[in-house]
Amino acid sequence: MKFAMIGAGAMGLRYGLLLQDAGNDVTFIDTWQKNIDKIREQGGVYAMRDHKDRHLEKIKLETPETYNDDPDIFIIFEKQMMLEDVLKRCAHFIKPKHYAFTCMNGMGHIEKLQKYFSDDHIIGGTALIATFLPGPGEVDFMGKRGAGKMNMCPLNEKPDEMCHRLFDELKKAQMNPTLTDDFTGTLMTKVIFNSVINTICTMFEIQMGEFGNFKGFDTMARQLIDEAYDICARANIHLVSTREEEMKTLDRNTRIDMPLHYPSMCQDMFHDRPTEVDYINGYIANLGRKYHYEAKTHLFVTQAVHLAEFKRQNAAKRRAQEAKEKAEAQTA
Repeated sequence: MKFAMIGAGAMGLRYGLLLQDAGNDVTFIDTWQKNIDKIREQGGVYAMRDHKDRHLEKIKLETPETYNDDPDIFIIFEKQMMLEDVLKRCAHFIKPKHYAFTCMNGMGHIEKLQKYFSDDHIIGGTALIATFLPGPGEVDFMGKRGAGKMNMCPLNEKPDEMCHRLFDELKKAQMNPTLTDDFTGTLMTKVIFNSVINTICTMFEIQMGEFGNFKGFDTMARQLIDEAYDICARANIHLVSTREEEMKTLDRNTRIDMPLHYPSMCQDMFHDRPTEVDYINGYIANLGRKYHYEAKTHLFVTQAVHLAEFKRQNAAKRRAQEAKEKAEAQTA
């Protein structure tokens, strides 16, 4: 199949490189100039697994302004706050026949995709696949080959030939896909997972295993899960796992599958990029208000993450000011 990967960050590179290794034609479309420059300078992307076997993978890379091919499917991995602007830049090559597939974190992206793709051509998904972006032009796959799993479901909940073809290619790429039959329930189940792991690890800048082995893990996770599940019950959203199953998934992922991984939100924090907390815990809290439920814990941790962002921003400003004053003193 022919894929165009919009977004060459951690997950975009992982999906794209694995699909390419499985024999597919993949072109990456990116807007991060430092990443674009580095990939072009070194002739590809340096990929590794668990910090080992660093090697160069040659890829095709374009920007929204230079891409002019006709793929079977666009795979989209952008940050929620950037998606609208990126889609506007890509609008000139998106045609009515094209399909979109995404496993982006959070909620809010599907409505943006609907402006460019028809409902029967949108396939949503979720991924429990750990990937780290050390810097521009390189990517680190966490876990052995075939580690992780993902769910996928078409927006209209009616899988067609293209959906099944995509499923087959993802399976060949060892992404371990499962085709589900409830679109909103599938996406919201992962949002709830992220509302625990991503948020808490980001607040304290810790690895997943550090949180999973903390004696208060069960209490903290349960409080966030219970609020989210109560809200989904009021909203008549049928989640694809029970509360107990979600707790077991959280426990396994933090302590066994990905203990050394920093979630993507935490990686954003480290690089002083805006986090997606408003599209995860903030989304759950807003959904709760819609159904007259005050999600106090989700509201609190949303603001706690923003406070952590504020702290880092102020620290960066102080360092910049100190460096400026030092330079001025040396030239005086």
